[in-house]
Parts: sequence; structure tokens; C-alpha cells
Amino acid sequence: MKDSVVQHFKSSGHLDRIFVDGEWVLPAGQDRASVIDPSTEEPVAQIALGNAQDVAAAVDAARRAFATWSVSSPKSRAELLGRVHSLILERAELFAETISLEMGAAIGFARSTQVPVAAEHIRVARDIVGSYAFLTHRGDTAIVREAIGVCALITPWNWPLYQITAKVGPALAAGCTVVLKPSELSPLSALLFAQVMRDAGVPAGVFNLVNGNGPEVGAAMAAHADVDMISITGSTRAGVLVAQAAAPTVKRVAQELGGKSPNVILPDADFARAVATGVAAGMRNVGQSCSAPTRMIVPRERLQEVERLACEAASKFVVGDPRSPQTTHGPVANRAQFNRVQEMIEAGIAEGARLIHGGPGRPQGLERGFYVRPTIFSGVDSQMRIAQEEIFGPVLSIIAYDSVDAAVQIANDTIYGLGAHVQGQDLAAARAVAARIRSGQVHINNPAWDGHAPFGGYKRSGNGREYGLEGFQEYLETKAILGYGQEETA
Repeated sequence: MKDSVVQHFKSSGHLDRIFVDGEWVLPAGQDRASVIDPSTEEPVAQIALGNAQDVAAAVDAARRAFATWSVSSPKSRAELLGRVHSLILERAELFAETISLEMGAAIGFARSTQVPVAAEHIRVARDIVGSYAFLTHRGDTAIVREAIGVCALITPWNWPLYQITAKVGPALAAGCTVVLKPSELSPLSALLFAQVMRDAGVPAGVFNLVNGNGPEVGAAMAAHADVDMISITGSTRAGVLVAQAAAPTVKRVAQELGGKSPNVILPDADFARAVATGVAAGMRNVGQSCSAPTRMIVPRERLQEVERLACEAASKFVVGDPRSPQTTHGPVANRAQFNRVQEMIEAGIAEGARLIHGGPGRPQGLERGFYVRPTIFSGVDSQMRIAQEEIFGPVLSIIAYDSVDAAVQIANDTIYGLGAHVQGQDLAAARAVAARIRSGQVHINNPAWDGHAPFGGYKRSGNGREYGLEGFQEYLETKAILGYGQEETA
């Protein structure tokens, strides 16, 4: 599996290229970056990195293409997205194996989740543009929704394809043209996606890809005067830097940033189910999800039961080679993240939280690779670092509450507000708690993922929304044409 993926990229000729104006071209930049297999800590490929000159070329191509793409019919845009959707599904196994190689996702998880939900973003965008009313009337005034322009898109390494499609799909559906900068730590799936776009027949300049790092390529995209909007998914620190670079040109900035999501288990919940699913949700994708519910907030009188159930759930995980079908959790994605998770586990111990499962270091029998022991702390105080800072690894904090009001207060006691969970059998009570939590998305009793549900944050989790209708509308401007409906005069 690994060798065949590596060979595919070597034979493609795309590792030393960027995709600009419909062609695979050599970048002006001379820098290279190694792609590291996180299961072995060894390089598997090298990619070419672009620079500010490459960004300028890509933006120029996108600007030229915008003149025609923005006025193309919604039907033609939907048809293109339909072809993109079909090609992703046709190449799903290659995408899954590539994601597993570049960021360590267990192959079963890559196949069942990483790739299918990424394809769904394209399908949702296709369906929305097919029926969206770009012109409506309010008396004699016409309200017109028009593509905002050239969009620069910055995506992260944790859900590499999923975050690309969540931005590219609605942007193209709206009539925008794009320049994409994927994470240089997981760039291979982005190269596959660029080839899908070409094979689907995307017009030259409508989609462009420039690999590169944040300080060089990301900063150039944010500052470029001909970029009308920049959308970033990443850390809060990175989002601040992008907003600062974008400010002088007053472009639209959409940010999906960090999180520290609560999971409030109400006293009437089915604890056996709620705790097990809560642990699974918090540690899905090895905890590398900005909305992962990593704070489990539980009734104090049920704390011992919760601890037992949580440890039982975590003990069923199989941590190991991401290419093994038996593995549920591969390594974290890179060395910096491994070091961060280890630091935060040590911080939890130092602050006096009770370590009830896992702990520092690699799991037994895994001597190399960025593997982390699924770790659970109890007796956590809301002011501890492990309860306040985004860890981005399989580390769960159990926090006890004495009343539902106290549970809501704990849930909101964070600078973030991206996601939240509420568990309870009394739906009216669960809905009431959900309404009081300050976050952009709340899940009641672990519902199925919904690609139409808008996603985004309150507070320092960002601004703007992705997914569904609201995510599509982020890429539109609003124009009012007064007098549009008046009768013509001779």
C-alpha cells in the first residue's frame, strides 16, 4: 500500500510542480519540503514549495478567469462539481491510502470517514447552486447575490481533503475563482485533488494550487491586493496572523480556528452509551479535530461510574500501524504535534489532575513513530491548562459539576466556541442546555454528521461559517439594485 502510493506520486511528475492557470508548472521558488510518514518518522517524498512570485502568478490567473467563471451558468458550475464528486469517489482508495500515509489516519478511518465526508462537501455545493436564487425582489428593489471574487484558501493537515472540499466546493459553486494553499505537512492529497479538478475539466485559472509554508505563501495570499477573500482553517494564532496581513486591503476574512469543545452529560443520560460515544468522539482522528469534545462534564455523583466507563471505552482502541485494518488510531500527524501532546499530558500530571488511563510516552511495543497513548484525566479543574488549551491529541479531561447551571458555566468557561455536545434523555432539557452553550454548533445525543449544517465558531474560534447554505453564502456579495422593478417608460 505505502510503496504503491509513493510510486504513484513519483511517476506523476507532480511533486516538483504547482498547478496554475490549468497547467502543472515548475514554481519560481526553489525550496523543497519533505513529506514525513508519521508511523515511521521517515521521509517518503519531497514537494516543491512556491513563493510570493508563484502566488502572484496564481492570483493573476484566477483574476483573469473570474471574468468568465463568475457569469457562467449555475447549471454549468453544478455539472463541473458533479464530475469532481464522481472522480473523488472513483479514486477514493488512492485518496484514503494517501491520507493515511501523509498524516497517519488509520486506513479504516480514512476509507470510512476522511474521504466520503470530503466528497459530500462537493455534492452539497453542487446541489445548493443548482437551486439557489441569485436574484430576488423586495418591492421595486432587486437583491442580487454575486461571487465575491478571487478567494485564497488555506487548509490544515488534520483533515486534508475534507477541508479542501469544504472551501473549494462552495467557492466554485458561487462563481469565485480560487488559489489553494494546503498544509505543506500533508500536501499529497491536495495534489491528487488538483488532478481531479483538471480531469473534471475545470477552466484554466478557476482553480490554482500553490504549495508552500505560512510565512511565505500564506502571508503573500493574505496581503495580495487582488485577493477579495481569504479563508483559513488552522490555529487561532495562524488566524490572527492572516487577519493582520489581510487588514490593509480590507478583504473578507473567514476563520475556522481552535476549539476546546465541551460534552455535557446530563443526569438523566444513558451513561453507558453517552460516555463511550463521548470518548470515541473526543479521540476521533486521534483527537486532531478542532471541534473534538475533549472536556467531558459530568454529574459529581456519577464521577466514579464515568471514570470506569471512559477507561473501558479507551481500552478498546487499537493504536498501531495506520495501514492495518485492525488499527483504530494511528499516530498523530507530525513531530511538533507529538511533542505538544506529550507536553500537555505532563502538564496535566503536574497540575494535579488524576491520570486514570494512558499517560506520557508511546504505547507499549511502538518504539518509533508519533504514537500517543489515549489518555484520560479526571478530577480536572476548569482552570487547568488541559481544560483550557487546545491539545489536538487523544487527551480527555473529565470535569465534575454539582448542578446543570454549573455545567453550563463550565462549558462556556473557555476562550473558544466552536463545537459542543449535550447528552440527555429529556430532549427539552437537552435543548435548553444546548441553547445556553456559546458555540457555533451543538450536537444532541451524538447525531449523524450533516453536511448541510453550518459550522464555525464563536469567540476566538473564528468568524464566518462553512458547510451547507451558510458556507456557500460566505463566498457571495450582496448588491441592491433600486428601481429594478419599475415599469419601463417610452
